[in-house]
Amino acid sequence: MEISYVSTRNGHEAITASQAILKGLADDGGLFVPTAMPRLDKSLQELSGMDYREVAYQVMKLFLTDFTEEELRHCIDSAYDSKFDTAEIAPLHEADGAYYLELFHGKTIAFKDMALSILPHLMTTAAKKNGVTNEIVILTATSGDTGKAALAGFADVPGTRIVVFYPKGGVSPIQERQMVTQTGANTCVVGIRGNFDQAQTGVKQMFGDKALNERIGKAGFQFSSANSINIGRLVPQIVYYVYAYTRLLKTGGITDGEAVNICVPTGNFGNILAAFYAKQIGLPVKKLICASNENKVLFDFFTTGTYDRKREFHLTSSPSMDILISSNLERLIYRIAGYDPEKLSSLMKDLTEKGEYEITPAMREGLKDFYGNFATEEETAAKIRSLYEDTGYVIDTHTAVAGAVYDKYVAETGDKETTIIASTASPFKFTRSVMKAIGKDRPEVADIDLTDDLSAIAGVPIPPAIREIKDAPVRHTTVVDIDGMRDAVTNFLGA
Repeated sequence: MEISYVSTRNGHEAITASQAILKGLADDGGLFVPTAMPRLDKSLQELSGMDYREVAYQVMKLFLTDFTEEELRHCIDSAYDSKFDTAEIAPLHEADGAYYLELFHGKTIAFKDMALSILPHLMTTAAKKNGVTNEIVILTATSGDTGKAALAGFADVPGTRIVVFYPKGGVSPIQERQMVTQTGANTCVVGIRGNFDQAQTGVKQMFGDKALNERIGKAGFQFSSANSINIGRLVPQIVYYVYAYTRLLKTGGITDGEAVNICVPTGNFGNILAAFYAKQIGLPVKKLICASNENKVLFDFFTTGTYDRKREFHLTSSPSMDILISSNLERLIYRIAGYDPEKLSSLMKDLTEKGEYEITPAMREGLKDFYGNFATEEETAAKIRSLYEDTGYVIDTHTAVAGAVYDKYVAETGDKETTIIASTASPFKFTRSVMKAIGKDRPEVADIDLTDDLSAIAGVPIPPAIREIKDAPVRHTTVVDIDGMRDAVTNFLGA
């Protein structure tokens, strides 16, 4: 089954998977979606006997149909190798009645590694397939984790450059240090005086700026994205949900065909959308639990049917979720709008011009797979503390948001089905918040040095990603206003 991709705001001009990966964002500002949803062609029992790389191939081949088997396997083998510190790539840890899917064993200790380890290989393969001679310039906005994972993935990859924008003061000290110490002659990191939503909007505007694109094109460059708006980011994320299910099947945690719940801490909506896509291709999923922090725009949307970004922006201990414009939700809205690009475009116009949009009762019916809730800062810290005290297992702030929301879901519904909780970052990325929650903080010690205490408490070694930045020199010091983002890019490119 050949799968093509169309824009959520057009729906007519179909392109191949490799072309969609190269473009990142459609010319009309829409996101690329598959023209049809494939189905798993291997049984879950068969998949349970495969390792992560083989499961990745069996899932990704369904979506990336213009890649040859040799090309796709090369990308997978190059991505999921010794840079991950566990043989399983994405192990499950059972604690307090749920299975935590640890997605932080890659190079930058966050779930973004799962997709951004392979995206550079997909991107360069796609460039060769399509005869691209320009250098590909990755433009990315980050709320904390995507930036470092993208930088690590693309650093010194021939034929590419990468520019990452992050909100200055809006990420954890360790997240910032990971980015500003990044090596690689083709890397550029820029702090902005603003929040993530403003950074993301600025990046999208550059994609849609025809004059800018013509200018950099003449200089031998073309833009693409490493954010989850790129379908090349989203497809690899589907893999780990299928893999997690088949590991439970392999170990007898569930029976073949038994439905599970999946709980995901959610900001930009890409990670939980990947779980939704996993259900669409045949994974038995009962409920998708969408966990928000105090920036609860998604909880309010699932509750009321109105998406309203006109609200106070909260800086929380889970900064990767400090988002008011969840870009990937557009892909779900397109689906529940009956694949109607005009209807979708009208809603997105309302969001831009009025700051909100409202879906119809019929569209709300399309959300029945989802449950939404949120956790306050106090509830997040309480979950870290209680899980540690009850089991000795230490989780980060984002995973704690998911854990706290899962507890609310069980209390409200009584549903005790097997549940997979996406553990999206290592607690070592948010050492201060984690140690405060546990009651072991030492204010006189820097965040980076507090990792020694956390290692002793958690009973796990300090990850290499933390050790390597302790004494690394700062290489990126640029900070700009929102309206300086474009100049930062052109200056870096010399265009």
